[in-house]
Amino acid sequence: MTHAAFPALRLRRSRRYAWSRAMFAENVLTPANLIWPLFIAWGDVEEPIASLPGVSRWPIAMIGDRAREAKAAGIPCLALFPNTPRELRSDDGREALNPDNLMCRAIKAIKDAVPDIGVLTDVALDPYTSHGHDGLVDAQGRVLNDPTSAVLVEQALVQAHAGSDIIAPSDMMDGRVGAIRNALEAAGHVDVQIMAYAAKYASAFYGPFRDAVDTRGLLKGDKKGYQMSPSNSEEALREVALDLAEGADSVMVKPGLPYLDIVRLVKDRFGVPVFAYQVSGEYAMIEAAAAVGAGDRDALVLETLMSFKRAGASGVLTYHALHAARLMGG
Repeated sequence: MTHAAFPALRLRRSRRYAWSRAMFAENVLTPANLIWPLFIAWGDVEEPIASLPGVSRWPIAMIGDRAREAKAAGIPCLALFPNTPRELRSDDGREALNPDNLMCRAIKAIKDAVPDIGVLTDVALDPYTSHGHDGLVDAQGRVLNDPTSAVLVEQALVQAHAGSDIIAPSDMMDGRVGAIRNALEAAGHVDVQIMAYAAKYASAFYGPFRDAVDTRGLLKGDKKGYQMSPSNSEEALREVALDLAEGADSVMVKPGLPYLDIVRLVKDRFGVPVFAYQVSGEYAMIEAAAAVGAGDRDALVLETLMSFKRAGASGVLTYHALHAARLMGG
């Protein structure tokens, strides 16, 4: 009697039950993989951001509560971005060097509330300049590399003195990582990490973020002269190599979903901790899709975050961090 030939291996077998799918999972996403970006407000009340539904600017008095929420959900680190009042913004961004500015006050408030949560702080001048650029500009509107780097070094030191755990330069000036690393070492901040925005693209996905830090109406021109062109990938590897050589502890790719190929390239080439920033426009698209019934919000959030892990990211900065962590049961 002959028997019909059947496939020796049926890949569907391992997918039949939830316990089996979990056991065979190639990548695992946990709250420990998330960094929660928070916007800091000057006043005393929560300020919802219209273009980022569900996201607010938080006053100093409330930022400790956000840290406690993050800790309870298993999120290990918060990323901070200030909305500096316009009257404190200037061409040279001098408010960035004020040890009592919004960023420094927020760092201290978080550390007072939850001493053992990580704090990552943005180093760039755009939240402090009257022209909206990440650095100093000349009379022709060009962003000046070396003078800007000198100010960024001072900004990083101010933040480190305030208690920042991770300095994250997002400005894309050449050589600033090495200058910051040398200054931190000389000042005794040998344990303060640097997460370099190594491959930061001049992207159309940043719009809601500029609303959140109130630079959309201020920005003169664009940032294509110092942020990367979306057409380039080999250049991203050169940027990462430079930042690692200058002392970066980890590197970041920004934006996230449109640049998963860059995350994978960086991970494969360097084998270092790579983080991705799921930026404001990505968040807003998921929220818009869910709002019109185009997809289940929870499923969309978790699936997109898993895509970063699958691409090789060690972690993700995402405005969905608290929601995702709670979905995971953190």
